[in-house]
Amino acid sequence: MRPTSFLSFLLATVCAPALAQAPVEQAPPPVRAADAPLASNASPDAPLPVADPEAQRLVNGAPLHNPNVAVHVVQKKRFADAGRHEFTLYPAIPQVNGRFTEHTGSALGYTYHLQENFALQLTGQYNWYANESPFNLELIDKVREQAQAATALLLQWGAQAGVEVTPLYGKFAFYDNHLLQFSLVINGAAGVGSTRVLVRPQVTNQVDGVGTVVPARLGDTGTKFVGSVGGGLRVQFGDSMALRLELRDLVYTARVDRVDGCNQQDFALLDEARGTNQPFNALSLSGGCQYSRFDGVDPKTGKNLREDIVLGKDLVGNPSSDVLNNLGFYAGFSYLF
Repeated sequence: MRPTSFLSFLLATVCAPALAQAPVEQAPPPVRAADAPLASNASPDAPLPVADPEAQRLVNGAPLHNPNVAVHVVQKKRFADAGRHEFTLYPAIPQVNGRFTEHTGSALGYTYHLQENFALQLTGQYNWYANESPFNLELIDKVREQAQAATALLLQWGAQAGVEVTPLYGKFAFYDNHLLQFSLVINGAAGVGSTRVLVRPQVTNQVDGVGTVVPARLGDTGTKFVGSVGGGLRVQFGDSMALRLELRDLVYTARVDRVDGCNQQDFALLDEARGTNQPFNALSLSGGCQYSRFDGVDPKTGKNLREDIVLGKDLVGNPSSDVLNNLGFYAGFSYLF
């Protein structure tokens, strides 16, 4: 055996037990950074805890463990409508499709919400301004022509009953701090309305250089069937206030065969008595004929009312009929309880 190999063998034999019994020095654990996530034995899908407890607060039932995650929440209507009453005032309703007529009025509506999306309605409307359009008055003034009486029939007031449905509703933010609730409404109704026709337009008489205005003369043409269909937007502010913006089309039958209750035969008798200066109360007129409206002198203008008999006779001489559409813009305020 070579001396070098024997020395190596001897060292290995003597030192091996000592090396096996010596403790093994372990490396110290790494220091965790302050922003490092904590170790967890939970499943990999479990959210990691965060240092800020405010980030874990509940928002609409959803824990926001990560403030960078957007949570979308579908909410119910803030204010329920079922079983509630609603009164709506429409202070000024202009007609927007006036060709031969112009109307502006006010309306009061009552709505009882049977269900969340279905309601019963009552509406009363009064047109405090109703006249023929400037186009039709210009025809009368310049060419002595005008639209047929039925085409230019004026609606004085109307009362209707109907239903309203709400097929769509939602909400939107107002100034980032207020949440407003809106609904799309569709309504339909039917009822009756009082109509009038222009017998004599407003004229100005010149006497010795002084102008005297004789106001227009309107004749009653009776009550007619009125129907309506419309729709619009209802925006609710809080629990008891709402704003309504709607378009409604009033449809009413128009037939002019009587003026102030007098028909064609009545006007023939009135015209004959006018020519002979006979009293009207002795004539055989129909029961509804208001002959007093064609007799005497108007105390305000000094106008001889018997002169209007010829105009009324011309209106019913050729009875005309039509179906008129009165499209109006309804802006109103509602109170709910």
